[in-house]
Amino acid sequence: MKRRAFAGAVLLAACGGAKKRRIAVIPKGTAHLFWASVHAGALAAGRKFDVEIVWNGPATETEYDRQIQIVDSMVTQRVDGICLAASERKALVGAVDRAVAAGIPVTVFDSGLDSTSYMSFVGTDNTLAGRLGARTLAGLLGGKGHVAVVLHAPGSVSTMDREAGFRETMAKEFPGITIVAEQFGMSDRAKARAAAENILAANPGVEGLFTTTEPSAAGVLLALKGRALVGKVKLVTNDSSDALVEQMRAGRLDAMIAQDPFGMAFQAVETVVDKLNGKTPPKRIDLQPRVVTVRDLDNPEVRQMLKPDLKKYL
Repeated sequence: MKRRAFAGAVLLAACGGAKKRRIAVIPKGTAHLFWASVHAGALAAGRKFDVEIVWNGPATETEYDRQIQIVDSMVTQRVDGICLAASERKALVGAVDRAVAAGIPVTVFDSGLDSTSYMSFVGTDNTLAGRLGARTLAGLLGGKGHVAVVLHAPGSVSTMDREAGFRETMAKEFPGITIVAEQFGMSDRAKARAAAENILAANPGVEGLFTTTEPSAAGVLLALKGRALVGKVKLVTNDSSDALVEQMRAGRLDAMIAQDPFGMAFQAVETVVDKLNGKTPPKRIDLQPRVVTVRDLDNPEVRQMLKPDLKKYL
């Protein structure tokens, strides 16, 4: 009897020890390649640190209510930690506060939140990304001319920071350049195309365009093609995709301000693992964006940033 009791205790202990910690990773959306790279980075961290990644997010980046529901669902499931890319700076505050109150460590990544209750923030220095965009576009235009911006969506901290950095740098460093129009693309290629069409129709003298996300850039390229302005109007964008890389190789896109979504997600998961292991992660981790032009596309570091091996993880 004693032997059986001892064996049963050992078996129960082994079963308990085998249970993996579960970390929820909740992106803004799942429709774009950027989020596939985020997913791969999270899974890579899961493999390294032996934790289960619970991946769930809304289809599009403007479904704020759906993202709130997902966060609350993860709290109900009692996951061990949450990594969240907040789709709206104010709307997600309550959900994050509820998670923290339940004792779940939360790292916010990619886009910030109007709260201090979260544990860590991991993201690109988006203000710098906007500044780099302004300096790159200004350089292409020789420091003078008329430009316009296709914005992302209201309330998204990451893209609002890019847009603010772009405006401030143009005003301070390039007085010869005027921003003549801004319209939202709402993370939708068709809406971004319509926004660009409106801008170009109302401002036929526009010589350069800046976009803060990949879907906006894709829509703008369609508008430029429809008006036979490809190559005539300079285009600089934040973010990247395989399609945008091909557009750059074809001479239709002048520059991308690239970030590392794979590395961002990996570090976000790592902060939660560190907390669960009794460490104190940094409150903020800023990753540096990089200007990419056609000359950089065959650089191994740039290739890894723009196109990580997703098949290895997804």
